[in-house]
Amino acid sequence: MARPRQTLLTRERIVEVAGALVDAEGLEAVSVRRLATELGVAGPSLYNHFATKAEILDAVADAVVAQVDVSYFVGHDWSEALRLWAHSYHAALSAHPNIVPVLAHGPGRRPAALAMADTVYGGLIAAGWPPSRATHIGALMRYLVTGAALGSFALGFDEDPELYDERYPHLRNAHRLAERRQSVDEGAFALGLDTVLTGLELKKAGLDSLKGSLT
Repeated sequence: MARPRQTLLTRERIVEVAGALVDAEGLEAVSVRRLATELGVAGPSLYNHFATKAEILDAVADAVVAQVDVSYFVGHDWSEALRLWAHSYHAALSAHPNIVPVLAHGPGRRPAALAMADTVYGGLIAAGWPPSRATHIGALMRYLVTGAALGSFALGFDEDPELYDERYPHLRNAHRLAERRQSVDEGAFALGLDTVLTGLELKKAGLDSLKGSLT
């Protein structure tokens, strides 16, 4: 009798299953034992690919970042490139909100995250931003995108209208925010991004003007 075929275990398959668990149940759902059960393998076999749970979560986070389109920094003005990239980044994180706390710590040693940071920083330097300001802009954009993906403003209010009637009269429509979640949250992100980019464009114009006066 032929032996049962063993499940082919790869890093990609582990990351796929771990990512599905994170999406469905959160970070705490991921453990070596749980993954082994889901994959149909013995627990120790996972250590041939990842040394710790933290490494697995890092790989899941990097797989999400790999979905972000950074091609805009070729052939686009720096401001438009930032806008398009930020929307792609926000869309990727919004589709996988449970992994955002891992991403919020920065790229660490994750290849896709480092490649994205390198592309954004390089695009800003090529556009004439000083290195220190390019660093600030990269940090600012990460704060904006990850902050927007960490939680929903619209879902942060109780849906009981009586809660607001007397004590919080300015919030008397807050119970309706949840049903308008998409327009509220996406509108807030778009407004924040527009405001940031408008401010950066003004600063860049001032910087270029100063450079012109010194030449």
